[in-house]
Amino acid sequence: MGYSRHDSAMYARNAWNAGKTVGTKRPLTQKQIWAVRFFLDQEGRLRDRALFDLAIDSKLRGCDLVKMKIGDIVADEDIRTRAIVTQQKTNRPVQFELTSDVRVSLLSWLERRGGTTADYIFPSRIDHTKPLSTRQYARLVDEWVTAIGLRKAEYGTHSLRRTKAAMIYRATGNIRAIQILLGHTKIENTVRYLGVDVEDALLLAEKTEI
Repeated sequence: MGYSRHDSAMYARNAWNAGKTVGTKRPLTQKQIWAVRFFLDQEGRLRDRALFDLAIDSKLRGCDLVKMKIGDIVADEDIRTRAIVTQQKTNRPVQFELTSDVRVSLLSWLERRGGTTADYIFPSRIDHTKPLSTRQYARLVDEWVTAIGLRKAEYGTHSLRRTKAAMIYRATGNIRAIQILLGHTKIENTVRYLGVDVEDALLLAEKTEI
């Protein structure tokens, strides 16, 4: 439903993207990943370090990441090496790996956090029966990237989702593998999401001397 041109309130309404950089957010580099980790470790922010690490490894959208429960990543008393989550957007499962360093940070957080397998990994600080909100997750990402000298207008939650996928693509060129890892239903979505056509064209241009 739209707004009537006779509604005076509409003339004071700013566009949703006013003052914002719209478009694909940049993935982080390996150096930037370690910079964020160093910042969080120095600040003693155990929860945020675990959240950041899980975001990078899982390659999940924010809405799926914040709703993960302890049982999704814990088997007995250990952190799983692989986990599976059903995506909210597509209602299809996607599987991902949990690397050793990420398992260590998750275990450290869960030992402090406590709870049962039915509880959210990252609960809301206002109501522990609810998950961290996607809005708060976005605010945290803004804070992390700003802390290491990046412009938050160019980075966001999708930067974390894209980071490992972009690294894997650069290393292998296997777009089908990236499609599976991101849980995209169509490979065209993966191509568009990573911007690989543009990137590949620029790499070819850089290698061509005239």
